[in-house]
Amino acid sequence: MENQIRCYDDIASETFNVEKVITDTSSDQIDVETTILKLYKQFEKKASIDPELPILNKAIHAKVLKTWLHKLPVSYECLDASRPWLVYWILNALSLLNDMPDAETLSKVVRFLSHCQHEEGGYGGGPYQFPHLGTTYAAVNALSIIGTDEAYDSIDRSSLQKFLWTVRDVDGAFALHKGGEKDIRGAYCAISVAKITNTYTDALFDKTAEWVVSCQTYEGGFAGYPGMEAHGGYAFCGIATLALLNRTQICDIDALLRWCVNRQMRLEGGFQGRTNKLVDGCYSFWQGAAFPIISAILSEENKELMETVLFNQGALQEYIIICCQSPGGGLIDKPGKPRDMYHTCYTLSGLSVAQHGTGVGDPFVVGSPRNELNRVHPLHNIAPHLVYNAVHYFIRHPPPVKDKN
Repeated sequence: MENQIRCYDDIASETFNVEKVITDTSSDQIDVETTILKLYKQFEKKASIDPELPILNKAIHAKVLKTWLHKLPVSYECLDASRPWLVYWILNALSLLNDMPDAETLSKVVRFLSHCQHEEGGYGGGPYQFPHLGTTYAAVNALSIIGTDEAYDSIDRSSLQKFLWTVRDVDGAFALHKGGEKDIRGAYCAISVAKITNTYTDALFDKTAEWVVSCQTYEGGFAGYPGMEAHGGYAFCGIATLALLNRTQICDIDALLRWCVNRQMRLEGGFQGRTNKLVDGCYSFWQGAAFPIISAILSEENKELMETVLFNQGALQEYIIICCQSPGGGLIDKPGKPRDMYHTCYTLSGLSVAQHGTGVGDPFVVGSPRNELNRVHPLHNIAPHLVYNAVHYFIRHPPPVKDKN
């Protein structure tokens, strides 16, 4: 694929058609497009002088991420129950940038996450907090990124498996915590953790695939719960869960593909999370990562599709690099929004997916070749070799128990 940038005139021709009806939704869309068109216009002038543009400011992003790892901004006090998430977002972004912290810092992270591990299994949002599937997923991913024996051995897999049983419902769904809400995020976090740590059993995930498929909507995407609206994050969780369970054949993959391709915004180049919503940098991963999974599923019947990228890789990279970089480091939802760790992680993850496509063939990198990021595993959102290393480490250790009892 040629490394080409869309020209401004082509981008401007894709403005939203209000169809003579002005609503709050259409007004917001027009405002976003106006802002983004200004950025693309400015970029085209600069790129006519410097052919290496756009540039991903890797060093400044890595610098602010490392600062956050040692000391959080005061504004993050409200996320005291999400500290393993913060660790994971930072470490995954640094891994993608190929600029990891030193061994001593990573060892301190392992010890901190050990304090978040609950005696009844799983990880809480911080020390002495109740276990939660979301923060358990984040902690296991973070420890897999660190990838040392110390990190792997810090996970109490026996109690982890017991925790997974306590949040499982008889219908195969998973609550995010004891007594908490059931939704598709719980199923995804549970299967991702179980597969990486070798705590998976067929009994533990009996009926889970069928419950996940019940969340697929008439639009083709997946909702968080049966009967709700299709959503990018939930759609990723749905198809990734089915892929990890090797049960993708029971969903409507054609309908999912149709829904996903319609979420890429024609002017902006990035993805929206739901029908008639605004573009958002984080959906670069949530929507973008669904495509290599779908390609792999479709290639089971047609091998040529293994190399087929089913979205516009270049347009997504343009949106991320031109519109979503904060000057002081970190990435953002859309122009005008503040930087944060969540969007830095998932926007960079989406950029990696856009560059590496299905993982077959050479990467397609917009701008300077130095913009290339490390690859990310579309099912787990950590590097593929880190998934492999963790899985094979735990395979050498037998599962802690065979079933619920």
